[in-house]
Amino acid sequence: MLAVNYSTLRSNLKGYCDRATDENETVIVTRKDEKNVVILSLDSYNALSKAARNATYLNMIDRSMEQLARGEGKAHELIEVDDD
Repeated sequence: MLAVNYSTLRSNLKGYCDRATDENETVIVTRKDEKNVVILSLDSYNALSKAARNATYLNMIDRSMEQLARGEGKAHELIEVDDD
């Protein structure tokens, strides 16, 4: 991970984009008033996004398991679907 100010990034944008994609580098762009941004490859972004979705899903399962352990589960009839 490396940090670069906005002016430096602007004058070397291609190089920093290449580092993000070719070297899987995360680039933090520092700006005034701490309005910083991050540049990363699409592959890295997709991996982070997937990990966040998985974490949300696993948390939902954990909450459901806790509800079942407390006896808060409900039994339901199975719905049969006709194959047409």
